[in-house]
Amino acid sequence: MKKTLIALTLFATLPAGAVLADDDDCFVPRDQWQPQETAMQLARQNGWTVREFKIDDACYKIEGRDANGRPIEVKLDPGTLQVVEFEYEDYDDRRGSLNLAPANPVAPSVSPQRNGSMQSDDSSLRQVN
Repeated sequence: MKKTLIALTLFATLPAGAVLADDDDCFVPRDQWQPQETAMQLARQNGWTVREFKIDDACYKIEGRDANGRPIEVKLDPGTLQVVEFEYEDYDDRRGSLNLAPANPVAPSVSPQRNGSMQSDDSSLRQVN
């Protein structure tokens, strides 16, 4: 019974250790890192526009846009420059809101009339007070 209890305890703690281990961390000694400029060249070769370049979890982290203009977040192993993590960012992390509406919606041009009504340049849009 005691062996079973010990085995169950060990078995129960193994998944917790796996969850705590972050698989997108990089473990390369600093003296083996490729220069940051080489990572930037890789980004340009892939058609990425770099908005921010930093070190995160001992990896190079690039935030920017891909060749099609989609927001991306890429982590690179600093020793090999292989992609550790690649994400398309479809939302704004800083505000936590979805970008559902265009930033600058175009409103119809409306000019006030002398009689108190409003008339649009488009004759189908009329509002009379």
